[in-house]
Amino acid sequence: MTVAATNPGAALRAEAARALARIVFDGVSLRAAFDARAARSADPRDRALLSATLFESARWWLRFDTVLDRLIDKPLPPKAREIRALLVVGLVQSEILQMPGYAVVAACVDAARVLGLPRHAGLVNAVLRRWLRERESLLADLDRDEVTLHAHPRWLIERLRTDWPDQFAAILDANNREAPLTLRVNRRRASRDSVLARLHAADVDARPIPLLDDAIVLGASTDVTRLPGFSEGHFSVQDGAAQRVVDLLDLGDGLRVLDACAAPGGKAAHALERADIELVALDSDAARLPRMRENLARLGLQADIVHGDAARAQDWWDGNAFDRILLDAPCSASGIIRRQPDIKLHRRASDIGVLATTQARLAGALWPMLAPNGLLLYSTCSVLRSENEAVLAGFLCAHPDARLRELPDVCGQLAGGGRQMLPASGGMDGFFYALVEKTR
Repeated sequence: MTVAATNPGAALRAEAARALARIVFDGVSLRAAFDARAARSADPRDRALLSATLFESARWWLRFDTVLDRLIDKPLPPKAREIRALLVVGLVQSEILQMPGYAVVAACVDAARVLGLPRHAGLVNAVLRRWLRERESLLADLDRDEVTLHAHPRWLIERLRTDWPDQFAAILDANNREAPLTLRVNRRRASRDSVLARLHAADVDARPIPLLDDAIVLGASTDVTRLPGFSEGHFSVQDGAAQRVVDLLDLGDGLRVLDACAAPGGKAAHALERADIELVALDSDAARLPRMRENLARLGLQADIVHGDAARAQDWWDGNAFDRILLDAPCSASGIIRRQPDIKLHRRASDIGVLATTQARLAGALWPMLAPNGLLLYSTCSVLRSENEAVLAGFLCAHPDARLRELPDVCGQLAGGGRQMLPASGGMDGFFYALVEKTR
C-alpha cells in the first residue's frame, strides 16, 4: 500500500507543494497551477482544501519562507525546491488555516515520500516540530521587519507608503484577507431578485450590494459552477469594483463600442447585458480568446471578437469610429492582490514604468478611433499613482480635445482627474476610473 493510500492528507499536501513550487520558482499563475492540480480530484472537499492551502501559501510565502533559513542548518539544494514549498505549506496550514500542528507535521512528513524525496522526510519532521516549539519567539522576530510582517515585497510597501501615506497600512492588511465572492446577474436571463431567491432556496448565504444594480455578494466562497442558475447563464463572477465600469460607460441601444483589452470578457459581457450595442471585443493575446467566446456563449451573448493590438489600428480597425471605448488597461494588478496573492511574488518594481508606458501608448492610439462627443473610460485594477493619475495627466496634456467627466463619489476618492477605490473599500477591489469626453 502506498503512502498516499495510508495517509490521504499526504497526497494533497504533495500536490500543494508541487503547485506552489511552480508558482514561486517558475512564475506560473496561481490560478493555472491550481486548475492543473484540482482537475485530478473529484472530491470537492479536497479541492477546497487545496485551494485554501495554495492561496494562503502564496499570500504568506514572503513571511514563512524567510523563517526557513533560521530553521534549516544547511541550505536546501535547488533540486529540493518542492521540499521548501512543502515546508511553507506546513507552516501555513498550522498558522493561517489553524489546522492541528502535529497532524500537519505527520502528513507533511509522508508528503515528502509522496514527492519521491524520502531522504528529506526527517528534515521536514525536524523543521516543523521546531517551529511548533519555538513559534512564539519566531513569530515575534518575523513581526519586526515590514516585509515579513506584511508578507509584501519591500518595493511595494515603499511605493504604497509614498502614494497612500495615510492608508497604506490598511491596504496591506486588506491585501492579506480573502476577497468575498461577488456575482453579476445577467439581466437578459434573470433578475437579481430571482437569482437571490434561488440561492436562498439552496441555503446559500447571499445578499445584494447597494448602489450596484447587478451585484450579489456571497457569505462564503464556493464552487460557483454548482450554484443554481450558473449553467443557464444567469450570472457570472465579477467583483463590484469591476462591475462599476459598465455603469460609467453610459450605454444605450445602437451605440458602437470597443472593449480594447477585453479578455476574459467580463466587462464586455456586462456591456452586452446592459444594452443592444455593436461591440468589438479586442485582445492582443490569442490564447485568451477561446475562453472569452465560451463565457459569452454561456451567457447567450454575441460580440465581434477580434485578435489584435489596440495600439496597431491598421491591423484590425475598419475605420468606423466608436461611440464608447473602454480601456481597461494592463497594469500591475496591485488593487486585486487579495484576490490574486501571487502578484506579490511575480510583480517587480521595474515592471511599473514599463506598464505606465504601455498604458499611455494604448490611450493615445485609441483616441483617434473615438467619435466626437464620445466617451473613453480609462480604468485599471491598480492603486499605484504612476499607472493611474500620472498616465491620465499625460494623456490630457497631449490631447486638448479631451475633457474629463465628473464621476460619482461611489467610485472612490478623488485621485487627480479620476477616482480611486482602495482595496476592501465597500468590500470591493482596488480600482481606478477616469472618464474622458472627446469635444470635437
